[in-house]
Amino acid sequence: MNQELKRQLILENYQHPFHRGLKKEAGYVVKNTNNESCIDNLDISLKVEDGIIKDATFDGEACAISTSATSILLRKLVGLKVEEAEKLLQNYESMIHEGPYDEALLEELLAYQDIYLQPNRKTCALLPAKAVHEILEGR
Repeated sequence: MNQELKRQLILENYQHPFHRGLKKEAGYVVKNTNNESCIDNLDISLKVEDGIIKDATFDGEACAISTSATSILLRKLVGLKVEEAEKLLQNYESMIHEGPYDEALLEELLAYQDIYLQPNRKTCALLPAKAVHEILEGR
């Protein structure tokens, strides 16, 4: 993925994020996640039924990296089995930490594959994954 496409994906998902707005319906589990070194403070919610992520939403205030990463990640998670979601999260986190990962699995999340060049932004990119892990582990 070229640099211009990465920038475009990040900007588009920051300005017009998918799955924004929490739902106050039964079955959603909400987890707050924040970054103490910047403004990032997001509530992320998942609705998991029969081992499948049926819906995912978020709300809060965050930088372009956190907001866009949350938008893209949640869009990719909806419809996945919990095991598939965990595999996606593991690959994403490995990419952020410069480890091995499956590019085909990550697709648009590849927009963050160079984030390691800005170590202070790793936390921003990982916030949604952290919250999703905590929700899935606590079900």
